[in-house]
Amino acid sequence: MDSFQFNAIGYISSPYKQKFAIPRQPGLIEEARGSLILQAEYSDETIVRGLDSFSHLWLVFVFHQTADKGWSPMVRPPRLGGNARKGVFATRATFRPNPIGLSVVKFEGIERKKDKLIIKLSGIDLLDGTPILDIKPYLPYADSLANAASGFADTAPETAMQVSFSEQATLFCQQQQQYPDLQVFIEKVLKQDPRPSYKKLRSGEQQYGMTLYHYNIKWTVNGEHNHVTEIHPLP
Repeated sequence: MDSFQFNAIGYISSPYKQKFAIPRQPGLIEEARGSLILQAEYSDETIVRGLDSFSHLWLVFVFHQTADKGWSPMVRPPRLGGNARKGVFATRATFRPNPIGLSVVKFEGIERKKDKLIIKLSGIDLLDGTPILDIKPYLPYADSLANAASGFADTAPETAMQVSFSEQATLFCQQQQQYPDLQVFIEKVLKQDPRPSYKKLRSGEQQYGMTLYHYNIKWTVNGEHNHVTEIHPLP
């Protein structure tokens, strides 16, 4: 059997509405909260019975926004500055023969909203609308190997980026009630320095914008300093 067909068991609701600003790996920003909304045929509570005894879950998902772009045997990992090439199987790049990814997320509970069964998550690195193919419990004794080699990604990515907020941006974060950790969330996203590698080499002030949750966030970058200038609800 050389070909298989799978159906999504559900879809992710995520604060990341675009690929830009998504952290490179799960768990890097614990304030990134989202949910997995299960399809109707999987909305019976029996399907998740016992899930609340696990703290973390594996999600098997589809890179749905890049699936139609094909794959490449060699890619340029952002971790290496976008300059060095590695075989795609030595990376977690999206352009794979089968556009499937794995993500470890923190389990935050189960919620019922009318006919929808929702699994609440945090520490996610998934784009809004990501199709999920399967869920598996994370088992520390088997999945966390202390002596494993990590190649060119042997430590969590760090930058020297600093983040500040304008008076308007600070006030907006304080006054909105829906996301108590919004300011911390934005700060951690920007400390990851989500800019493409080639733009990090540019000098002078640069202006950027991104969408998180249903907010439009604008900021400037000057050297290693991010300054959030405005936050506004999307129309």
